[in-house]
Amino acid sequence: MSTESISALAIQAIKVAASLASPILLAALVTGLIISLLQAATQINEMTLSFIPKILAVIIVLIVLGPTMLSTMTDFIKMALTNIPNLTS
Repeated sequence: MSTESISALAIQAIKVAASLASPILLAALVTGLIISLLQAATQINEMTLSFIPKILAVIIVLIVLGPTMLSTMTDFIKMALTNIPNLTS
């Protein structure tokens, strides 16, 4: 069991996780920023006003990019499971 191969698999897992989470987080960030700017411009200081647009943005991103994200995740899982014998020997 080489530490280099396990480290490479862990680094690849972190990269896949970041690539899967980044569109969702970016959509929530941009939506929150836009809502905050609108709240500052209109002087509406309601903290709960930004939750519904953020949730809708995340749902839209998941609907649009969900199949691609799922295929990326399943490809990585298949690769990791097929490489288990190589990691243990």
